[in-house]
Formats: sequence, C-alpha cells, structure tokens
Amino acid sequence: MKIDPKVDEAVETLNMKDGPSRRRLLSGAGLVSASAAAAGLLAACSSSTPASAAKGAAGNFPKTPAWQFWYVNHVTTNPFFVPTQYGFQDAAALLDLPTPKWGGSQTSLASEMVSYFNTAISAKAAGIAYAGIDATSFTTPVKNAMNAGIPVLSYNADGLVKKGVPDIGTNRLAYVGQALYISGQQLGNQIKSLIPGGGDIAIFIATPGSGNIQPRYDGAVSVLGSSFTVHEVATGAATGQELSAEKAFLTGHKTIKGAFAVDAGSTELLGQALSSTGLKVPNGGFDTTPTTLKNIQSGATNFTIYQDPYLQGFLPTMYFYLYNLSGGTVSPADTDTGLTFVTKSNAKPFTASSRFQGSTPSQKYLPRPSGAISNPPATTST
Repeated sequence: MKIDPKVDEAVETLNMKDGPSRRRLLSGAGLVSASAAAAGLLAACSSSTPASAAKGAAGNFPKTPAWQFWYVNHVTTNPFFVPTQYGFQDAAALLDLPTPKWGGSQTSLASEMVSYFNTAISAKAAGIAYAGIDATSFTTPVKNAMNAGIPVLSYNADGLVKKGVPDIGTNRLAYVGQALYISGQQLGNQIKSLIPGGGDIAIFIATPGSGNIQPRYDGAVSVLGSSFTVHEVATGAATGQELSAEKAFLTGHKTIKGAFAVDAGSTELLGQALSSTGLKVPNGGFDTTPTTLKNIQSGATNFTIYQDPYLQGFLPTMYFYLYNLSGGTVSPADTDTGLTFVTKSNAKPFTASSRFQGSTPSQKYLPRPSGAISNPPATTST
C-alpha cells in the first residue's frame, strides 16, 4: 500500500508506532482523506498540545507488550456469559490487546476447569480470571500461577459461603462479581413480601453445591424462617434439561405457594414450566436473559435480580492491564457488580438490543431514559 507522504510524516512526528491511532490514520479514520487527517494532526502537534499525548497503544498510556489474558469458566456455552465475553472483548479492544482466551467446562466440572487453568499457566498468561465454583479445586492452580508471577482474579463465583462466612480457598488477588450470599438473602426477603403467610415453595438450582449459586439458596433459606417449607430442586447444568426437571417437580406439587430459582437457566424457564402445569403462583429469580425479561413484561414472572455479566468480563481485563502496567502497584479491588431488582416497572431499558445484555454483537450507544435516576438510599460504603 502506498502511503501519502504527509501521513508518513505525521506517523513519525507523533511517534505513533503500531498503535490504533496509526492504523486509523493510515486508513483515513473516516475523514475526507488520510492526507487531510495527517495535516490536521501535524498542525496540532505544532501547537501547545504535547506530542506525548499521542504516544502509546491506548489513550495516553505507553506502549505495552501484547498481554494475553485467560478466562476460566464453568459453563462456557451458557447464554448468561455472552455479555461477559463481549465485556472482555471490548476492554481488550479499548486497550489494543489480544482478545482474552475463553474456556473451561460446559457442564460445571471443576476438573475440566483446572485443566484449562493449567494450560493458561503453561502458556505464561499475563493474567487469569476464573470462576471459583468451589473452595478446594482451585487452591493449587491459583497458588502455582501466583508463584509464577501470573496475577489471578476470580469472577462470578468466589468459593463457598458456610453459614454466612466466606470459604474462598485461594490466594487470588480480588473478586469481581455479585455478593452471592447477600443476593440470596435479598431473594428471601422478596419471597416473604410476595408470600407473607409462608407455605411450601420451590427454589430451583442448576447445580447444588456450586459456589456460583449455592450461596444464593443458602442466603434465601437463612431469612425465610419456619413459616416456609423450602424444596431445593436440582435442574442440571445444561439448559436443555432444566425445563423438564421443573415440570416434573411442579406436576407433583400443585399446592406450592411460589416457585423461584437461583440461576439464569432455571429462572428463564419458570414462566413456561408454570404455564404448562397450570400453576399461577409468585415466581422469580436471577439474571436478565431475553426470555426472563419477556416473562417479566408479560406478567408471567414477578422479578429477577441483575448482577451485570458484562462487567464481570470487562473489569478483570482492565484490572489485569493496570496491574501489569503499574508494576503491580495498582492492585485489583474486590468489586460487587450489583444487586438490582428488575420488575415490570423498570424492565424496559434491559430489553434494548445491546452487547451489555448479550442480545446482539453490534456496538450501540443506548441513551439513558430521561428523568430522575431512581435508586434507594445507600446503606454501605463497601
């Protein structure tokens, strides 16, 4: 490709090297021409704006190695984690880094996750994010990675919670995800408000004992009290089997007062399972899959609890970048990605087609709804 002399001059003068600014300039960046863009940049360079502002691979940061980050997941094909993958793709693109690697298990098998984790260590990953679905399987691989100088974060799940006390089991740097036991307690309080007299209820759970959802069930039970009889019903890690498991239970328990769930797949299928078995009882659960949102808008489901899967991909990539860039002095922070109740009254913004909800691969600007921002009074500083 023949490069316009002004373009070449701008690249050299501004020390763009191989960063995205250089590529945009060479391609014209959507302006009238690359030559015109170069002339404009050279004029800016001769003004009071320091030329150093144009250096580097991302923003005003210095050029860095092509750090490769890895994400170890427990249900890699689950639709819940589509926005998580968009999140780390977007963060990597923003920083001009390779797209992070994605792998682990499709069926929540810790052994498969550990195998992928060890592959990341062997590949000398620049950072590993893992879903801590139990408190023992990842102790050794996390320790080995940290001993090898590889920073490690957990996301989405962070070990187990026993009687309200976290049992993380690793020396990871930080956790990025929902406060799972607390979210379960909030689920329990919502159930009590919908069924004030108590009674038999079902709480569906894909994989009992798994650190990403068992703390929610335990948290709910901890606040429900003796007026409730709670049935813990396993539905399975694969979404294809969850509907039949829910139907089977509901068919044999027509007198239950409510049906709830602690994972995305079990939640989104509740409306269909209840309808097919002729039951009309309060129901709700977690996450904002398109089916769950449709059920909420139609009135088939009362609520869902949002934990922002996009941030669970975006933030670990940003944290790894800053940790590596700063020589380890900007350490990742434990980050609660949210506990928002979505009901019919506030569901509409979540239904917009976006990468943030995983409903489209397209990049879009979504204007915020006009008017006041509704948020309850703050109760904690952590």
